[in-house]
Amino acid sequence: MLRDPQALAILAGKTMYERDPASQALGMLLDEIRPGYARMSMRIRGDMLNGHATCHGGYIFMLADSAFAFACNSHNFNTVGAGCTIDYLAPGFEGDVLVAEAVEQALQGKTGVYDITVTNQDGRKVALFRGKSHRVSGLVAEVGE
Repeated sequence: MLRDPQALAILAGKTMYERDPASQALGMLLDEIRPGYARMSMRIRGDMLNGHATCHGGYIFMLADSAFAFACNSHNFNTVGAGCTIDYLAPGFEGDVLVAEAVEQALQGKTGVYDITVTNQDGRKVALFRGKSHRVSGLVAEVGE
């Protein structure tokens, strides 16, 4: 049985990404994963802009939410979002590369709290997201005995 927490996080991340057509369709990349942590990136395309020629907040939310999902599933237990909030701090523009870094703040029983910071390629904070997770039954990736 796979017991190394880092190897398990990598396996869970790979498995989730393969099953995640939404993140793939938006061009999101899973740049790093470890237990309780995930970093994802996404380039802002022209079809992601709103009427102000800035990135639609929904796409920023989706990037942060995906990083949240990968971080809270990195322990290889099926885990879903139970609630979240987001604060938009600065606009994103076409061509910008947004990076969402998700960090586990607390994990007690079946409940976790994660903070996600979204920055652009210059390190400017674009959004702050906080997610609360709930563990459900099952494993993300099956591991042999």
